[in-house]
Amino acid sequence: MIGHEVRFDAGHKRDPYITNVLGQYFDFVPLCPEVGAGLGIPRPTIHLIRRDDTIRAVNVKNETIDHTDALGAYIHTVISQLQDVCGYILKKNSPSCGMERVKVYNPDKPKLPPERDGVGIFARGLREHFPLLPIEEEGRLCDPVLRENFIERVFVYHRWRSLVAGGPTPAKLVDFHADHKYILMAHDQHNAKQLGQLVAQAGTAADFPQLMASYIQLLMAALEKRVTRGHHANVLMHLMGYLKTQLDGEDRAELLETIHDYRSGYVPLVVPITLLKHHFRRHPNAYIERQHYLNPHPGKLMLRNQL
Repeated sequence: MIGHEVRFDAGHKRDPYITNVLGQYFDFVPLCPEVGAGLGIPRPTIHLIRRDDTIRAVNVKNETIDHTDALGAYIHTVISQLQDVCGYILKKNSPSCGMERVKVYNPDKPKLPPERDGVGIFARGLREHFPLLPIEEEGRLCDPVLRENFIERVFVYHRWRSLVAGGPTPAKLVDFHADHKYILMAHDQHNAKQLGQLVAQAGTAADFPQLMASYIQLLMAALEKRVTRGHHANVLMHLMGYLKTQLDGEDRAELLETIHDYRSGYVPLVVPITLLKHHFRRHPNAYIERQHYLNPHPGKLMLRNQL
């Protein structure tokens, strides 16, 4: 994806979007588990098989050559490199790096097509060691909703890591939650209420570190849920409520129509967001200015232009 020639055939799978677009805002830590596990460049291809109720990564032409343990152990050699990482992009369909739906073959039934229920060996280890880390496949980044969701999660997780590094306190947690209120509302109102209840206990919690752990686990799980147009429209209406005494009838009607057009699929999310920002520039609101919902990631990424 970065362009390094580490594939089994000594080629590469450079992804222009990842390198040219995301590369303007993120520093990458390129890793290849198959090379790191000693398989070499070039190397015989491997695939996943189901053997004795376990999934193994083996040589395609000689299934007695098993690389499962080496691939599984590789995560331990790179943990230190991943401590500061705030997101990870995996390779689609890879027996080492596939996030989901990787082909799994049954050697006892060679005529049957492979099942699409596997997870890459390294990908599984990555999730086990870094359960909160935002993870996505490069192929799924072609979906505008999944792409925006992943990048949003990366930035939220980065802000969380910064909060923790600076010394968390109940007051800082309250501020963090308030700043992300409408992002949470868009993803999952039920989880947003649960998170709010946790935050309400922060000042009196007997075990504040455990409360923090519970908060981030629930937060990252909530953010994985796709946001629908209906949920976005609901948030937009809430934000419009902060302008109810400032807008005249014509401006109010225009904003309502724009939100309705978005809900109906006629315009992308960036249109009502831009109009709301325009009105809040004219009528500033200190609470709204701190809401990450209006600016969850750099605008030049244009992630909301196709939502």
